[in-house]
Amino acid sequence: MQIAPKGEQARSNAALPKARTLIEALPWLERFHGKTVVIKFGGNAMVDEELKAAFAQDVVFLRYAGLHPVVVHGGGPQISAQLDRLGLESSFTAGLRVTTPETMDVVRMVLAGQVQRELVGLLNAHGPFAVGMTGEDAHTMTAVKRYAVVDGEQVDIGLVGDIVNIEAGAVKALIADGRIPVISSIARGADGHIYNINADTAAAAMAVALDAEMLVVLTDVEGLYQDWPNSDDVISQLSASELEEMLPTLATGMLPKMEGCLRAVRSGVGTARVLDGRVQHSLLLEIFTDEGIGTMVVPDDETTVLGGLA
Repeated sequence: MQIAPKGEQARSNAALPKARTLIEALPWLERFHGKTVVIKFGGNAMVDEELKAAFAQDVVFLRYAGLHPVVVHGGGPQISAQLDRLGLESSFTAGLRVTTPETMDVVRMVLAGQVQRELVGLLNAHGPFAVGMTGEDAHTMTAVKRYAVVDGEQVDIGLVGDIVNIEAGAVKALIADGRIPVISSIARGADGHIYNINADTAAAAMAVALDAEMLVVLTDVEGLYQDWPNSDDVISQLSASELEEMLPTLATGMLPKMEGCLRAVRSGVGTARVLDGRVQHSLLLEIFTDEGIGTMVVPDDETTVLGGLA
């Protein structure tokens, strides 16, 4: 019997943790192979160069692992920066950007011409995968005008919309062709106007329309806190009913994200997860490890589980 030299044996043993990590991912690869995952891209993940690159790697990894990733994005920081450069006022009412026709022109330019193109480029550095589109394309998203509510009264905030219909045929065709759709959260209304759509809301609606296995929302916090600001303990898992009870207590920034998660799981999406986009490769840590990170929302009849499997 030939015995390997000590140096080779040491190298082999040093590589074992990598093999264990790969094996740990096996149940999740089996579970999610062929499933659609809708990812809302936002927060620090979309402005930090290293986080953007890591996000693109994660999404391409999902594609190579046999999942069908779909990315929906907004671009609040980039829109605000461009409005400042142009000397246009940017204001918010009840957490929603007041969107004049001039502001809407900037929103379309930044989302479809800057944020989307950069993300498509990062993804396509790994292969011919990503295809950019907006909710306007192929009537993918149809919206109606949305009003803000301040002290119980409706307030007109301009060209801000709520999605009333999604025609997912074009997105499904891209998925069937092995592509990664990258969708800007803009929609056309039956009245002919173009509307600015909250990206969290758009991602949740797209997940429902695609009968997705999972909705993932990247944000700038660790997940949903149990009792913020009194505690920074993160809720790892909760049911739709438990989330519904918490909604009135949530901060303005977190509310649309968790409302989207609730709507998704109540409408047939397998799970919805809120992840810290400030953590590199948070997508892979959540989907392919036993512990997972962030907060997972499950349907009311879902058996409580550990880790990422639901």
